[in-house]
Amino acid sequence: MSKNLVIVESPAKAKTIKKFLGTNYEVMASNGHVRDLPKSQLGIDVDNDYEPKYITIRGKGDIIAKLKKDAKGVDHIYLATDPDREGEAIAWHLAYILKIDPNEKVRITFHEITKSAVVSSVKKPRAVDIDLVDAQQTRRFIDRIVGYSISPILWKKVKKGLSAGRVQSVAVRMICDREDEINAFVQEEYWTLAMKGQVTGSDNIFEAMFYGQNNVKMELASKEQTDAIVEHMKKADFTITSVKKGTKTRSPAAPFTTSTLQQDAARKLNFTTKKTMMLAQQLYEGVDIKGSGSTGLVTYIRTDSKRISDDAANAAKQYILDQYGESYLPSSPRIYKNKSSAQDAHEAIRPTDLNLQPELIKESLSRDQYRLYKLIWERFIASQMANAEYDTIRAEITDQDGYIFRANGLKTTFKGFIKIYTEGRDEEDEDEKDSELPQLNEGDKVSVLQFLPKQNFTQPPARYNEASLVKALEDNGIGRPSTYSPTISTIISRGYVGKEKKTLFPTDLGKIVNDVMLHYFPEVVNLTFTASLEERFDDVEEGTVQWKKVVDDFYKSFSVALENAQENMDKIEIPDEVSDVICEKCGRNMVVKLSRTGKFLACPGFPECRNTKPIIVETGVDCPKCNGKILEKKSKKGRTYFGCENHPECDFFLFDRPVNEKCPKCSSLLIHKYSNIKCSNQECDYIRKVEKDKQDQGEGQ
Repeated sequence: MSKNLVIVESPAKAKTIKKFLGTNYEVMASNGHVRDLPKSQLGIDVDNDYEPKYITIRGKGDIIAKLKKDAKGVDHIYLATDPDREGEAIAWHLAYILKIDPNEKVRITFHEITKSAVVSSVKKPRAVDIDLVDAQQTRRFIDRIVGYSISPILWKKVKKGLSAGRVQSVAVRMICDREDEINAFVQEEYWTLAMKGQVTGSDNIFEAMFYGQNNVKMELASKEQTDAIVEHMKKADFTITSVKKGTKTRSPAAPFTTSTLQQDAARKLNFTTKKTMMLAQQLYEGVDIKGSGSTGLVTYIRTDSKRISDDAANAAKQYILDQYGESYLPSSPRIYKNKSSAQDAHEAIRPTDLNLQPELIKESLSRDQYRLYKLIWERFIASQMANAEYDTIRAEITDQDGYIFRANGLKTTFKGFIKIYTEGRDEEDEDEKDSELPQLNEGDKVSVLQFLPKQNFTQPPARYNEASLVKALEDNGIGRPSTYSPTISTIISRGYVGKEKKTLFPTDLGKIVNDVMLHYFPEVVNLTFTASLEERFDDVEEGTVQWKKVVDDFYKSFSVALENAQENMDKIEIPDEVSDVICEKCGRNMVVKLSRTGKFLACPGFPECRNTKPIIVETGVDCPKCNGKILEKKSKKGRTYFGCENHPECDFFLFDRPVNEKCPKCSSLLIHKYSNIKCSNQECDYIRKVEKDKQDQGEGQ
């Protein structure tokens, strides 16, 4: 009987595969990469055709020794690492360590950890794909050059402990740019006008929105304009002049890619990208299912493809037919088009076995594993279902002077895929909520019960959250599925970005580093350039360009910028601002220091005196709960907020700066919001513009 050795990355994956292959197969785990560039140096000889210096990763000696021992005397060795660039590179390094010819048929891949997929792959081994390996090396080397070249400059010229990265620096720039947009935003007033009407002689009451005059849309810019129109229409006679009925459909979203899984898990489950990928990895590698043992529940989780196999499509079709009937099947199987940049070698993320329904295996999963698996399951099934169908109605109500109100109605007539699942969104789509209208007929007279004018203000663009940042990175071609989660984790852990109530904002430190990168390394943080590099990596993978040429093309321009920064960048002093606060331990004036989370007070006598304390900034406003002073404070993640000095005894706090003035309507505290003064009581609608001269003087800031 032949002896075979299968090598995978993780023990969990090894455990799942082992049960499929029988006793003549030994399955071992490498625990990820076994060789890499050294941490202590660049590890790439830029003067010798970019020759890398690979070394054994510290701590992997015992694993490598065991792999070498077990590899002796076996008939076949199969390198079954993940089916992507990183997995291919791990297989290549394993071949080197075990002295295997990578051109021999030693490489097997599968996109789901099921018996049929694993057994089938063993029957069809191939050589290691050197183009795929080279694509990984190209990305690794350029990332290494960027990080190991720029980071020491930041250490020397700005502050110790700083770093730069090809993708992380672009992500920080995007967050900084968004913050600049928010700060530069000039709020504008606008008004909306609703009419509550009743069909004369009936009980049919409805609401309609002002549209314009004589079929021309009219924008209401001020209270005066709105009041004038309302005053005029108080004397008007309204008639329903048009009733248009129609239908609309809504199609389901495609099965998950890595990006869309991270986005929906953030919106629907409140998961961070890091948590989503951790749980998804567990579901992919295998979970102990009661009665079945270790079972891979989903297909490979690092993918930007929306494609599914014919077998998966047929299984979904049968499930939908059995559970919901033929009416819930589309007229033809759904095929979702990939982006041109997508790696189509993988399928979308889907369940491996539709018989393993979430509810049936719930007891075998942790709470969060179950929630994510259910999300993947429902999204996949919904993606193969029929459209949702709606009846629509639009009525126009017009007076004798041509002023028009419109009433829109929507009624779901067939749920289709929404019976199971709807895609999460950052903002709810009001247009897809049922809003039925009463019976309205052309020629009906309408009595106005009430005009409802409302003041509104334009809003600045929203800060990124993890979901919207992932989407923005993907839309701009920055990074790949495997990079989104570690990128976000890195910029937060480095202190360049803070997180509060799901939103991401640049810290003071992040802004400083971003300014340096924009000035001295504009190409590195250029979105178009970074996206074009991703395309070059794809070219290497496809074998149309040599990896060393891509690295060389990058390094030629980068080295010029690097030399300029080394020679011309002045040391950026983050000066210690001397405060009037006296250190109670040594009597010195304490100074303002900058940390990852913001500013704090520290004794300049460090290290002899290590006294530190938070900065207390008074707002001049008393707490409405206890009459203590409201202070400007910083959260642990660096966000500014305003809280009572008597915390924790008093829990009063605001995220908007308070104004030393009471609301004339409800006597609540007023706050400064963009260019307005408004009431802190959300149920009160008091608002007014900040006078220009007061803004300039800093009042109400």
